[in-house]
Amino acid sequence: MGKETYRRFDPWRVAPVVEESRKTVLGGHYFTVDQVSYDSRDIGHFDRYILHKNNGDSVGVIGLTDDGLIPLIEQYRVAVHRWTLEIPAGHAIKAGERPTDVAQRKLVEEVGYTASHLTQFCRFINTPSYSTQYTALFFASGLTPASPQEAPEELRSSVRYFTPEEAHKMVLNGTILDAKSIIAIQRVYESPNHMVQN
Repeated sequence: MGKETYRRFDPWRVAPVVEESRKTVLGGHYFTVDQVSYDSRDIGHFDRYILHKNNGDSVGVIGLTDDGLIPLIEQYRVAVHRWTLEIPAGHAIKAGERPTDVAQRKLVEEVGYTASHLTQFCRFINTPSYSTQYTALFFASGLTPASPQEAPEELRSSVRYFTPEEAHKMVLNGTILDAKSIIAIQRVYESPNHMVQN
């Protein structure tokens, strides 16, 4: 088979299916689940359940402390029944909360830092086969410890610090499995000086 294709890639070309109907079967604050009926010229009628992300993009944020360490949060995730190491991340909790606001809030809430500057460096689709969820990733620079009122002392027991090299090794050996964290760590590992200058 040749390497040439008959057309250039176009993500916005005409869809091969037509949406016939949609109804919400489960609603929540962060997500709703819709049952959607489609028709396709090739396979006919079929239904899918689509997870619809509410309140804008999910947000993840990674930063380097003054001594060059990445703060990660240790969390137990019930869906996969395991502890994970992740970058701070979350969702808007009120209408109009911007992604940078979410990044700043989660940085304080989860690892106890504020940032003087936030730079978005990536945006990706989480699971395009069944979800509308996008995640925006930010690099946080100028980290300073948050006040005790913003980030209580008990938070510190869940924060782990790693050099970019150590975090990268944990990505490669499968210790860190969270996708947004893998993407962010790879970016910082591959271009730490560029990230800091932003």
